[in-house]
Amino acid sequence: MAQGSGDQRAVGIADPEESSPNMIVYCKIEDIITKMQDDKTGGVPIRTVKSFLSKIPSVVTGTDIVQWLMKNLSIEDPVEAIHLGSLIAAQGYIFPISDHVLTMKDDGTFYRFQAPYFWPSNCWEPENTDYAIYLCKRTMQNKARLELADYEAENLARLQRAFARKWEFIFMQAEAQVKIDRKKDKTERKILDSQERAFWDVHRPVPGCVNTTEMDIRKCRRLKNPQKVKKSVYGVTDETQSQSPVHIPSQPIRKTTKDDIRKQITFLNAQIDRHCLKMSKVAESLIAYTEQYVEYDPFITPAEPSNPWISDDITLWDIEMSFDLYMASLCLQWQLAPLLSVSWLWLLEGKTLLPQLVSFISGRSNTS
Repeated sequence: MAQGSGDQRAVGIADPEESSPNMIVYCKIEDIITKMQDDKTGGVPIRTVKSFLSKIPSVVTGTDIVQWLMKNLSIEDPVEAIHLGSLIAAQGYIFPISDHVLTMKDDGTFYRFQAPYFWPSNCWEPENTDYAIYLCKRTMQNKARLELADYEAENLARLQRAFARKWEFIFMQAEAQVKIDRKKDKTERKILDSQERAFWDVHRPVPGCVNTTEMDIRKCRRLKNPQKVKKSVYGVTDETQSQSPVHIPSQPIRKTTKDDIRKQITFLNAQIDRHCLKMSKVAESLIAYTEQYVEYDPFITPAEPSNPWISDDITLWDIEMSFDLYMASLCLQWQLAPLLSVSWLWLLEGKTLLPQLVSFISGRSNTS
């Protein structure tokens, strides 16, 4: 696959003012990626590596990427260059060819550049149907490098249950994609398979990895054109399509009307008229509540004696062995001391303490 740099920026990159708030970051990363692939200006050497009975096309090593970042971005610390490379890889612009975890390593690990079609600046928002087609397509190809990982097999089983009624349609789409891929050159197909896998590693990451496609809710509110996203990776909009991936034209921007402005004014007025407590009143209530229950909060007032299971102090066990003292401490804590003097006499005589306890509590409630 040609890794040209001159035509990459022309592939469907939206205007930063009309798209995602992350577009500024994407543009800066893509400038770095474009320079990194430009052989005329001293980019990273992209080569085909020969291995046992096969060739690995269009790869670079992690060491070459780190050295290029240090040289061209004036980075002195290799750790900082590795961190920057990991951030770029987390967005899916660079990916390791043999690992689902998108990180940068300063060693001989082979990396490959992502195709501009799959760049996040194209505002992808792939659906689960696309992911099901991709996983189903992987199961149809009898290649060791295309075997599903454990988490992918679990996701496939979950999607198969969720889309049970339309699974036949998904299977047909996957078959059509496999037939199209088989007509391509072997080297090109190998590169495209790895790029497609890296795309889904970004949008459906390995459990435990950060999903960089999740957007902060505050950024979502600043979107000027929230409809400008590409929903389907494979261009599947109904059950009759089976073509290869194509871009979907974005929807036109709806102009703001007078009714929209009136609704916004009404909403803002309602927010202004909301009842709000003064900070001093809130602070007083919080302080009073804290002072009332501070004795029973183990984070503020440590338990006395300390817990023998997490310390070397066995005083608590000694108190429990002396049951009289233990009951005395409980009664004192719950303000039942007036009954303590006669409780043991009643217990020794075989009488119950319940009626006296009820009368004592009811008397205290009437007094209060």
